[in-house]
Amino acid sequence: MVLALAVGTYAFRLVGPALHGRVELPDRVRVLLSVGAVVLLVALMATGALTEGGDFAGWARPAGVAVGGVLAWRRAPFVVVVLGAAAATAALRAAGVP
Repeated sequence: MVLALAVGTYAFRLVGPALHGRVELPDRVRVLLSVGAVVLLVALMATGALTEGGDFAGWARPAGVAVGGVLAWRRAPFVVVVLGAAAATAALRAAGVP
């Protein structure tokens, strides 16, 4: 199964450069693909931030993710985003927030 996923991933990586300039997507499709990518990333972030083992993860983790999201939105460097999110989560957990 892992080999099949690896081959599929590699095939997707090859299709981009191979079809560059040959296929022209309508503007509406480009907008929908862009919005779809953002929606998937937000859903992944929400799932990872709010749940742990099928249950609510507590308030510290979503707060840390929110801090990281604000820093990323403000275009902070990646290291600052990660460290800020981790520091906020650690501070809340040290203060007793689950």
